[in-house]
Parts: sequence; C-alpha cells; structure tokens
Amino acid sequence: MRIIFMGTPDFAVPALAALHEAGHEIVCVYTQPPRPAGRGKKLRPSPVQAKAEALGLEVRSPKSLRNETAQTDFAALNADVAVVAAYGLILPQAVLDAPTHGCLNIHASILPRWRGAAPIHRAIMAGDEETGVTIMQMEAGLDTGPMLHIVRTSIANKTTGDLTAELAELGAGAMVEVLADLDSYKAEPQDDGDTTYAPKIDKAEARIDWSRPASELVRHVQGLAPFPGAWFALEGERIKLLAAEQVKGSGEAGTVLDDALSIACGTGAIRPLRLQRAGKPAMSSEDFLRGRAVPQGTQID
Repeated sequence: MRIIFMGTPDFAVPALAALHEAGHEIVCVYTQPPRPAGRGKKLRPSPVQAKAEALGLEVRSPKSLRNETAQTDFAALNADVAVVAAYGLILPQAVLDAPTHGCLNIHASILPRWRGAAPIHRAIMAGDEETGVTIMQMEAGLDTGPMLHIVRTSIANKTTGDLTAELAELGAGAMVEVLADLDSYKAEPQDDGDTTYAPKIDKAEARIDWSRPASELVRHVQGLAPFPGAWFALEGERIKLLAAEQVKGSGEAGTVLDDALSIACGTGAIRPLRLQRAGKPAMSSEDFLRGRAVPQGTQID
C-alpha cells in the first residue's frame, strides 16, 4: 500500500520500521519539527525523523496542517492510507479524507477507555489490570472513531516507560496485521457511555501527596516513571521517586519510619526503591542512603 506515516516520539518508531519491513511503500513521513535539546539547545530531530532519514524516506515537518497549501501537498501524495502514531498535530477533515482509506491511528489504550493525551500514564495510575492498543479509523473527534482491532496486555507492575515500549511493539504488529488484509476488518463504533479521558499530565500532579493511601502512591510512582517522575521534597531538595513498593507500617503521613526510608502514607507505607537527586543519575535506595542519611522521624514534604 502507499502509506503516509505520521508520528513523532519513540513510541511511533517501531510502527514505521515494521511497515517499511513489511514492504509497504511509505511515500512520506510527517513528524514534528526539530526541537532545541541538551545544554547547547541545538535542534534535535524527532525519533521518527531520525528513523525515516536512516531508511531514506522523505520527511516533512509542517508546523500546522490547517492551511490550504499543506492540505494540497498532503493530498497530492495519493496515499492509500495514512498511519498515525502519536503525531502531535490535529488533523483537519481535509487531511482525514485525503487518503483512499482515510487515516488509521495506533492508540495506546483499549478504547473507549482513556481517550486523550496520556492513556498509558492514566491506566497505570487508575489501577487498571490491563490495557492495550486500539487500531482505529480517525475522525474529527478526540479518539472517537470506530475501532478495527484491539490487542490487550496485562499492566501488572509495569511503569509507564515499560508499558510504552511494550505497546509500541504491539501497535506496530497490530497495524501491519490490519493493513495486510484491511477489507476483512470491520469498523466497530465505540460505546460513548464507557468513555474515560486521559488528560495530559500536569506538572503539579507529579508532587507526591503523602496523605493518599500507599497503594495509590505506588501506582502514582509507576505511572509517572520515568517521565515526568513523581517527586517529594527532603529538607528543601527535590527528589524524584522512580520506583517504590508498599510495606507494612503506619504513622503521620510523610514521616520516615525506619532506616530503610519507609515512609508513612495516609494509609499504610511505601519504601522507595529507586530515587534521583537533581543533576544526578538514578540510584537504588541503598546507594541514596549511603550518600545521605535520613533518620527515622524525618518529615518528608
């Protein structure tokens, strides 16, 4: 098939690679423009652009698809289908309608649960037992289009980082499967009554609220790892908490209960497993405590 691929972050790279390997003709790759990154703030291409250039594919990085010129250029590619994976721009109706079979999206949830920008984070933080990838026909609404194929996986104790990598591979395989026999997949409308939304993670959410139950805080940590990272303040220093486990214990919320850095929550307690000080690499709690003692009774903010 003649495919336009539209994606930006690491999540989209396996799908681009899989479609190319499957022998499809990828006539163009659309991605977000390069962004300043690193200490020197040099422009860095997106992971999708880097992969596309390595494969010798044409890359376009328009800032918007709302203008007539961009839409005309898109339609002129005469694609059979556009494959979208975390692209990051709204697709106007003219773009959605241009390919023969429209635009198909790789969405990282079991729709209609977790429509929106942060479905992986939200599924973990909410305590869902499973999630997955939905291949859907795109329409003007936010992740409202009919579904063609769903692949499921257990969340277990995975972090957002773990799950993002897993769902990227599952989504790539699912899209290749669908495009191999597109006519055999019948679009199924979503049940809007079962809808939940996954808004973008707000920076204020990352700070740990020790008044919450320990079980919720473990999921909070897992859902925000590795980025943006849940955090707390220790004597004015901001510490990221990248992994934690629930342990026995009780006390005033935010109080250190023992020499292993177990911390009382609203209900129960958690023990940090992996932490990161500002400007330092992530480390185990044992290494953290070797560099900075935190006595029992210390109050964590």
